[in-house]
Amino acid sequence: MRTCSALFLALTALSPLLAQDGAALYKDRCAMCHDRSAETRAPAPTALRQMSPENVVRALESGLMKDQGASLSAAQRNTLAEFLTGKTIGQPAPQAKPNTCPNANAAFSPSGPGWNGWGVDLSNARFQSAAQAGLDAAQIPRLKLKWAFAFPNTFAANGQPTVVGGRIFVPGANRRVYALDARSGCEYWSIETQAPVRTAITVAGVRGERVRQVAFFGDQRANAYAVDASSGELLWKVHVEDHPQAKIVGAPQYSDARVYVPVTDAEEGPAMSPKFECCTGRGALVALDALTGKQIWKTYTIDEKAHPTTKNSAGTQMWGPSGASIWSAPTIDLERKIIYAATGDNFSSPATKTSDAVLAFDMQTGKLLWSKQITEQDVFNMACVPGPSKASCPEENGPDLDLGASPILVKAANGKRVLLVSQKSGVATGLDADHDGSVLWQTRVGHGSPLGGIQWGSASDGKNMYVPLSDITFIDMEFGTGKKLLLNPKGGGGLFALDVLTGKNVWTAPPASCGDRPNCSPAQSAAVSAMPGVVFSGAVDGHLRGYSTRNGAVIWDFDTAQEFNTVNGLTAKGGSMDGPGPVIAGGMLYVCSGYGAWGGMPGNVLLAFSPDGK
Repeated sequence: MRTCSALFLALTALSPLLAQDGAALYKDRCAMCHDRSAETRAPAPTALRQMSPENVVRALESGLMKDQGASLSAAQRNTLAEFLTGKTIGQPAPQAKPNTCPNANAAFSPSGPGWNGWGVDLSNARFQSAAQAGLDAAQIPRLKLKWAFAFPNTFAANGQPTVVGGRIFVPGANRRVYALDARSGCEYWSIETQAPVRTAITVAGVRGERVRQVAFFGDQRANAYAVDASSGELLWKVHVEDHPQAKIVGAPQYSDARVYVPVTDAEEGPAMSPKFECCTGRGALVALDALTGKQIWKTYTIDEKAHPTTKNSAGTQMWGPSGASIWSAPTIDLERKIIYAATGDNFSSPATKTSDAVLAFDMQTGKLLWSKQITEQDVFNMACVPGPSKASCPEENGPDLDLGASPILVKAANGKRVLLVSQKSGVATGLDADHDGSVLWQTRVGHGSPLGGIQWGSASDGKNMYVPLSDITFIDMEFGTGKKLLLNPKGGGGLFALDVLTGKNVWTAPPASCGDRPNCSPAQSAAVSAMPGVVFSGAVDGHLRGYSTRNGAVIWDFDTAQEFNTVNGLTAKGGSMDGPGPVIAGGMLYVCSGYGAWGGMPGNVLLAFSPDGK
């Protein structure tokens, strides 16, 4: 569920002559990850060319690649950025045209239909009611593109939009967060963030001297933000974790004047270097005061702080335990005052009991009430993939089967409360929410793998669990030969409906065909979203499809992997869909398209659909 550190940790400074040679810099510092994107999750060189050189330099100086960029001189960072993007620093780039909403200064009200945060509600069911959807199943075949919005200077549209009060709040991988009009796409405001943002945005009314509507989100440097939803004014920014590899990927959740922020550690990428001391970071859940940002409590997913363990074959000190990151939005159980979070694997030995698990925390105190581990002894980092050095690969060597999706809390027709769990193993699990997470059922839908299985999120209407399958595979994986890596057009994909009480397969929708499209995969890695009668699923092949909840038949299909003229005056591209899912609200359907990692098709567009495009 993670992205590799994009630039390999260097051991020695390059000569001044090499600083002028972008190709040599790339080969020495970058190719280790970017030429092996299927294994490392790093964006391929073709994706990086969609960035501006200035954004690459900023990533190396103060963003995700800050640690790697520290070993480069300013001249080397500039040379590398120009080589990667094919553009010259200072060269005028296509500019978005002003598209300010005529009523940009109007007061913001949260009334009306919406999709707030990651999973619509605190249960993370990703199911929209008919009243809030403003659509019925009969209208879906008539959906047409109404407008498109471009995220400039980036290769990914990996943030899920939020719809509240007739506005869309959406993050961009270009270090900007936008507030747009939901019907037209015009812009109310945008702000710059310290690092890229990919979390969904949660909007809530916060009482101070008055009630103010506040948008909460987190960035890739572990900063949590609160901004005025009406104007974009920054109210507070809090660094929730000091570990240098910490970041926020899962969306914050709001309840009763508190914001609950999940924390991810990203050390498994740097572990590719035999000189990197892997690993010391831990996942965490942090409760903040919504008005001030002050920390109320913080609970690590691994209670024990990392300590020196052994040395790798290169003589570098290893540390552990580590990992158990929280990659997804936490789920809140108001009935029992519990907050649930799903965790990923360990990055270094020893293995812990809280990795690949669902954890239950007391909402008031942060105390860990119980933990239900789904896969034991899962310890993995990027040193375990084929490459020059496996020095820091732990003895367990995976299998890297994180729980990357939010648990879904449902109450079935008979009153039984079930936590629905999605895992990269390809197994869906039902846990008893009222008996410390005891296993009710488990159903395998796929083979599973580090990029396979169930990735970012299922959905549920309380009767069925709708499960998308990735199981992505690749061909032509001949590293070091210069041969291009291609997605397998016949590997992965499919959508499943499982009974929430028994896990029984109700129906299966087979994967779609890639046809003659090059570098295509039918894998369905992105989170799915549902409304009465329909489940929407975006795929790596660039298609967004609507499936009947009755039998899994495809009732609507739109190919997003194309160019679009946008309301902000730029030509945008759609591509693979991974990570965030579609959003349904107020008679409209919204989706972000473009995911330029692990060989997927890059893109930078937000698309809005309505029946007949009206």
